[in-house]
Amino acid sequence: MGRAFEFRKARKMKRWSKMAKTFTKIGKDIVIAVKEGGSDPETNARLRAVMQNAKTANMPKENVERAIKKATDKDTSEYKEILFEGYGPYGIAILIETATDNNNRTVASMRNYFTHNGGNMGTSGSVEFMFEKNCHFSIPKGELDLEELEFELIDHGAEDVFEEDENIMIYGSFENFGSLQKELENKEYEILSSGFERIPNNTTKLTKEQEAEIEKLLEKFEDDEDVQSVYHSMG
Repeated sequence: MGRAFEFRKARKMKRWSKMAKTFTKIGKDIVIAVKEGGSDPETNARLRAVMQNAKTANMPKENVERAIKKATDKDTSEYKEILFEGYGPYGIAILIETATDNNNRTVASMRNYFTHNGGNMGTSGSVEFMFEKNCHFSIPKGELDLEELEFELIDHGAEDVFEEDENIMIYGSFENFGSLQKELENKEYEILSSGFERIPNNTTKLTKEQEAEIEKLLEKFEDDEDVQSVYHSMG
């Protein structure tokens, strides 16, 4: 099993179940997807993927429809996707993906979190190269054979396929999202969720006390309403 498996295992144990703002996050994703590619999920792959995630998160159908309607309203403020980069204590690299309708507010908040928690906000490109951007899909395990499935999907960009909680996780490069999604749909596999992640090329092991210090900073980012995802190089 590859880096994606190890990354997911560590992340899952530490914080993925924590996101209390899931519906807000998905709502922003819907608005961004509609603004980018239209309100028809049949012709908008990104919107189709976000709607799958909404279903998995048990987001009410009316919430999804409200977000789509909001996105088609000309008076709706557009969310801008901005990536923030920097270092936390002990040289831990941190990437923060945000979706904001007020850039000045978000910049000020991100800088404040770094500065007041022993970190430093970097310039564009200072940290991003340390992470590999991947796409991922989750489908039910059922009677599927992992090796056969990987063989089926390898020509469409699959790089890591493994079992997790009675489901199958499929990872590939960011550029192969559309190809993998199309093939899974053609095979009529049920896509439970899909999305993107940034996997660190290298991680740094810390003591429990040092980890707690980093966790404090990460929580500041994750609790911010403008933040969609947070990635780091802590092992």
